[in-house]
Amino acid sequence: MPELTATTADALARLSPASVGDSRAVWRALGRAGVLAALYPSRAGDRAGSHAPCPDRLREVLATLDAGHPLGVVLSACVQIATALPILREHATDGPVAAAYHSAVRGESVLALAATDADGAGSDLMSLGTTARLSDDQVVLDGEKWWITNACTAQHVLVLARHRPQRHFTSFLWVLVPTDRPGVTAVPAADGLFAGAGLGRLVFRGVTLGRDHVIGTPGRGLATFARHIATERFAGALWAAALSRRVLADVHDRLTARPLGEGVMWDNPAIRQRFARCLVEAWRIDAACTAFRAADPGNARVAGMLLKAAVAESLDMLLSECAQLVGAEAFVRNGIAQLRAEAGMFGTAGGAAGAMLAGIAEHAPDLLGRWER
Repeated sequence: MPELTATTADALARLSPASVGDSRAVWRALGRAGVLAALYPSRAGDRAGSHAPCPDRLREVLATLDAGHPLGVVLSACVQIATALPILREHATDGPVAAAYHSAVRGESVLALAATDADGAGSDLMSLGTTARLSDDQVVLDGEKWWITNACTAQHVLVLARHRPQRHFTSFLWVLVPTDRPGVTAVPAADGLFAGAGLGRLVFRGVTLGRDHVIGTPGRGLATFARHIATERFAGALWAAALSRRVLADVHDRLTARPLGEGVMWDNPAIRQRFARCLVEAWRIDAACTAFRAADPGNARVAGMLLKAAVAESLDMLLSECAQLVGAEAFVRNGIAQLRAEAGMFGTAGGAAGAMLAGIAEHAPDLLGRWER
């Protein structure tokens, strides 16, 4: 989509140098330019519940963002584009949910997605302790969410909460929470990685909202999450592919310019072989994205787990090798060593790689049978 790429690049180019690391300014620029709305074209014949961004447009926007902005800023946008906006879009018929969706897609407000809970491991959503007490006209929210992107910058938070005590798939719902409501507190994470991501902890103490702030039907919270998490994993993989190409192009430039003996580093066969290994991993990331797009929609959950595990492993191997190839330069401010540390979130955000492998193993007979055919 060259037109959207040009529009995105132009919108971002208009930002001041100080705004490049400001995720709110970046989001506002994308919304004002119509980039966010363009990600979700109305398509005749879409099946019910199909509210994900257009894959080709998503790839171009993420690649353009990655080319000029810190990882934390891209993460801030990616979570909203891939998961928060699609969840709101699915239920944006009227009331505060529709208002929040339209405000966010215009870039006027920032969204946060709060699933990871203080009371359980991030991938164990069944153990989350954040509760939503429902009455005929209200919902009251209590709990804490940890490691939430945009926690400190969002105007609206989509909170996954438990409305029934039973450890069951149907015991959860989503609540739209304006961050200016009494009882909502955002606590910034310690300074360090992910600058621009607004990372932090969200505390909810007796936050009282109208029932129209419940997103969708109570009991469908995990089903909604499962339907959209595959898109988030796909978006992460597209972003990883763009990041890989950018890093490899930079490292190649360094290797072909840096003196070594009577020539340059690129003349060394061992160095070329190590770089070629990185190219193979980048190819695997692209191939995994292609395989996911070709997967049967009925197998989206398993395909998403395969994609997440494969991409996380390949990206870590690629960045590790690149850091060694550039040597001490990897440790400069915002160098490859820092990028590799931050890119570790590709193996945790949206489900830890270990949890993905456990889920994949459960489908081993089906996967093996499919490959045998």
